[in-house]
Amino acid sequence: MTRRALAAAFLCLTLAVPAAHANPASDKVIADAIDGFIRPAYGRLVGATETLGKSMDTLCTAPSDGNLDAARQQFSKTTATWSEVEIIRFGPITEQNRLERILFWPDRKGTGLKQVQAALANKDATATDATRLARKSVAMQGLGALEFVLFGTGADELAGAEGAYRCAYGKAISGNIGTIASDVEAAWRDDKGFAAQWTHPDAENPLYRNATEAITELLEVYVNGLELVRDVRVNGFLGEDATSDKPKQALYWRSQGTPAALGGNIAGMKALFDASQFGSLLPDDFQWVAQSIDFEFANAQNAAAAVTGPIDAALSDAEKRGKLNYFGVVTSGLSELFGTRLAGALGLTAGFSSLDGD
Repeated sequence: MTRRALAAAFLCLTLAVPAAHANPASDKVIADAIDGFIRPAYGRLVGATETLGKSMDTLCTAPSDGNLDAARQQFSKTTATWSEVEIIRFGPITEQNRLERILFWPDRKGTGLKQVQAALANKDATATDATRLARKSVAMQGLGALEFVLFGTGADELAGAEGAYRCAYGKAISGNIGTIASDVEAAWRDDKGFAAQWTHPDAENPLYRNATEAITELLEVYVNGLELVRDVRVNGFLGEDATSDKPKQALYWRSQGTPAALGGNIAGMKALFDASQFGSLLPDDFQWVAQSIDFEFANAQNAAAAVTGPIDAALSDAEKRGKLNYFGVVTSGLSELFGTRLAGALGLTAGFSSLDGD
């Protein structure tokens, strides 16, 4: 039997199921993705945002250089934690504009920056209340806005009494992010909610009618996630040569969190791949695909970890810039492994990209 015929036969056994029934193999992969990665990852995000909120409260109550440093450090821990789980761009996070409210990016027209600067300049009282802030522009209420509050022009005033309004606004942002994280985590833990719909596809399911549709959702985490990392994140600031680099177009450039975010995205995908045991759906003759995916994930993580410090300084360093280029090459290789090799072996086709139109 040829490799192609073997894959086709295996697909019939694993994913081709009667419309009214779910498939045990694919159901387990999805259940493991939820219990082994998604729920714990959102739990960690909730913990990070709670600590961030406490740090902001301490800073506002007792402004000082030390408390400002602590708040900045917790911001960086929160963005790193978010970077791991932000690859899940479907389900509860897509409701109520939650994804954009946590992170409005890219902001190509500087809309968010202008709104945040206007709130700071005018001391907009409505922006200092988390509940009212949640009803404002998505660009004013997430991690991008909080980064400017903590690291942008004039942020050092947070160490003294003159930064009272700025701190109150930052505290409201952190509270808003924490509420969103808690709401999403609770939605994923609801055994009768979205998780149940994804885990148990059938003809009556409004979202997933069969195992193929459910597994394709998991595949698209990687197809869309790698596209986000490579085409939007890295290529947004890394030019064809050093003269065309745009370091201020990099996510979290003010807080020096660009490499950590890239590494976090890859770490999240790797953790999801391991927890779900996605590769277990492949026939024995195609296990090399899963092994290659593991190998390339490690290469991508090592490349991101080698890029340290401010992103403008990293781009000026030939060795670190080379690591970023290599990171892009590896993510392209991963895209081919998921979008062509793994998808082809399982007879899957990724559909609409959530990044279209960005």
